[in-house]
Amino acid sequence: MKVKTLKYPAHKPRSAVLKEVTVAPGIGEVISVRAAKAHLSALLELVAAGQEITITSDGKPKAKLVSVAEAKPRKVFEGMGDYLMKQPIHRGMSAEEAVNLDRDARGW
Repeated sequence: MKVKTLKYPAHKPRSAVLKEVTVAPGIGEVISVRAAKAHLSALLELVAAGQEITITSDGKPKAKLVSVAEAKPRKVFEGMGDYLMKQPIHRGMSAEEAVNLDRDARGW
């Protein structure tokens, strides 16, 4: 017996979401928070495709959905050792050298 596998087409946003996404002058594509909660999965598909969508509440922009690929990369923590070694205090002699120099000057 041969098993038949089904391949589903790529998910396309529902037309209901497209009807609720409107264009506001100076802002771009907007959707109300209530509609965004109801259609979050479809909105994520739109954002993944490259669209930016602004979520509004009481007619005022509150948040913006943007693709992760467009976000700026965060600075990588390199550790405190490298940071401290770059400070001006480390350009002179070490503490051990300073103590030895002081001892030699006193004749100890």
